Amino acid sequence: MSEQSTPSPLTLAAMGSFHVGGRDIVVSGEPLRTTAFTPHTTVTYDPNGHYTVEQAYVQWFRPARPLAERPVLLVHGGGLTGASWETTPDGRAGWLELFLRRGFPVFVIDNVERGRAGFCALPGIWEGQPMARNAEWAWELFRFGPQAGYPDRPFPGQRFPIAQLAQFARSFVPRWTSTNEAQVAALVAAIRRIGPLDLICHSHGGELALRAAALCPAEVRAVVALEPSGYSEALDPARQRVLTVLGDFLDCDPYAAARTARMRAFADALTARGVRNELWEMAARGRAGHSHMLMMDHGSEALADDVATWLLSA
Repeated sequence: MSEQSTPSPLTLAAMGSFHVGGRDIVVSGEPLRTTAFTPHTTVTYDPNGHYTVEQAYVQWFRPARPLAERPVLLVHGGGLTGASWETTPDGRAGWLELFLRRGFPVFVIDNVERGRAGFCALPGIWEGQPMARNAEWAWELFRFGPQAGYPDRPFPGQRFPIAQLAQFARSFVPRWTSTNEAQVAALVAAIRRIGPLDLICHSHGGELALRAAALCPAEVRAVVALEPSGYSEALDPARQRVLTVLGDFLDCDPYAAARTARMRAFADALTARGVRNELWEMAARGRAGHSHMLMMDHGSEALADDVATWLLSA
């Protein structure tokens, strides 16, 4: 679906949002502060008091004619927000819309310290400093092309919309690397509020989602992990099912090769434990050219079709 095309109307029964999870803290002993809100408005305020931190934000949509028994919860990757599911950098429909059109109620999370979840600027809440990802790092890490090819010489056959790389970079947000446990806790809170459901997760969000699924065997039936950066083998063989999806250019550098080996080993470990799982390597399935950003690549619509079919059979 292109930005210029006219899709058929999408009718929603309802939509909404909520915050979930988090913890309360009390700040004391801080001096009064004076700040300028605008060039014309200066205020003195007291930073001491009660705050809620480490909450997640979830937006949800219900189609007028749902076809799926369970909703899907979309979990973004590291340095990204739930916006990564809304559209592609070149304006095509994202998986949020595609799964709604396939009859799935869809929930999208902005996890702890991302997007509309917000973050606490008070010092000492999280260890370390926020980390930002530059476009050069994304080019290499997401396997758009060789390092020397940045910004306009991608791998041959690359499906990512390279001409819109700058637009994609506008979606990057700072991230803390010390909030994993808080993110798992917030995701568990969201799952227990929404469930039963299926999870579709990406990259760093894959590790978080798999860990959360292991803690919620009654609520999570299936997990679709798009190139997860980490894993949990503690899934319930009797109730849960996993699909791991890998793109192309998997051995383009030592880091990518090592990560690919871990993902293949994860699938083998699940099989050894009796967890029903599948591993899709897109190039081997006749769809070469996919990057790490599978849901944004050209051909992501066909992949969404396949994933929807797999979930409906789970």
